[in-house]
Amino acid sequence: MKPEPPLRPLEAPRPAQGPRPLDSAQLFNGREEILIVHGNETYRLRRTRQGKLILTK
Repeated sequence: MKPEPPLRPLEAPRPAQGPRPLDSAQLFNGREEILIVHGNETYRLRRTRQGKLILTK
């Protein structure tokens, strides 16, 4: 019977390389608002006439 190899400690997950930019035109895809589900909550992200973004719960 072969001996079991020694256990190695678990490696911590590598952190992300930083925030990845997303172009809002791709995100909205021609729409004025989108819904974002985060956990059990739904958020509404909409564009204003002035081109600003508003996020509401």
